[in-house]
Amino acid sequence: MLDNENGSEVSDTRSAAWDEYAQTKPQRRPTNARGESTWFNWTQYADHGPGAEVLDLEPGETALDLGCGAGGNAAHLAGLGMRAVGIDLSPKQLAKARDRWPDVNGMELHQGDVLAYLGDTRTVFDAIYSVFGAGWFSDPALLLPIIHANLKPGGVFAMSQRPPIEGCYGCQASYIPRGPDEDPAVVKRWDYEPDLWVLILKEYGYVDVSASVIAPPPGIRRTGTLLVRGVRGG
Repeated sequence: MLDNENGSEVSDTRSAAWDEYAQTKPQRRPTNARGESTWFNWTQYADHGPGAEVLDLEPGETALDLGCGAGGNAAHLAGLGMRAVGIDLSPKQLAKARDRWPDVNGMELHQGDVLAYLGDTRTVFDAIYSVFGAGWFSDPALLLPIIHANLKPGGVFAMSQRPPIEGCYGCQASYIPRGPDEDPAVVKRWDYEPDLWVLILKEYGYVDVSASVIAPPPGIRRTGTLLVRGVRGG
């Protein structure tokens, strides 16, 4: 694993907010229900939903995880023989990744802002993805064009997030708890219905676009997971 800092410490309020969030998240389980030490999970539920096949990757190809957190999905792709690059604003999340996956070959971690990273990198990726990450918390008018520019023709972009609350669309506020004497940290997220996500991706040049809600596991009366996928046309 290469731990490659982006050359400047990110000190804005978003970085601090995601550091606060990192403290509330436990490490991924040692193994999943099938006994696997790495796995890919798009949803907020354990052992549920599709896996890495959504990205249509082959060994030796390169994937970028936008908001990689503690690195579980990127580590799984690296274990399958891909070059997995992860970027996250939170140093504490990346510290968890370094602690959990110290010996994973083929995984790089970068600390910083995804838009800045995508604007600076010369790498053209075979797939770019976000699992409850920067795809949800970045303005699509800024993010989708620069992702498109950094995908090879035929490359996949996919992201998952919670479905929108009915009537609450566009830029919304998410609140991350802090100390008992502090107001919650506020970060922006972008919520749209599946049909509108399809139109938005098509507007920015993606083809074969799909967006649908994955139902929660049977017996769970909670929200499902919105999965959006598009391909960079030739």
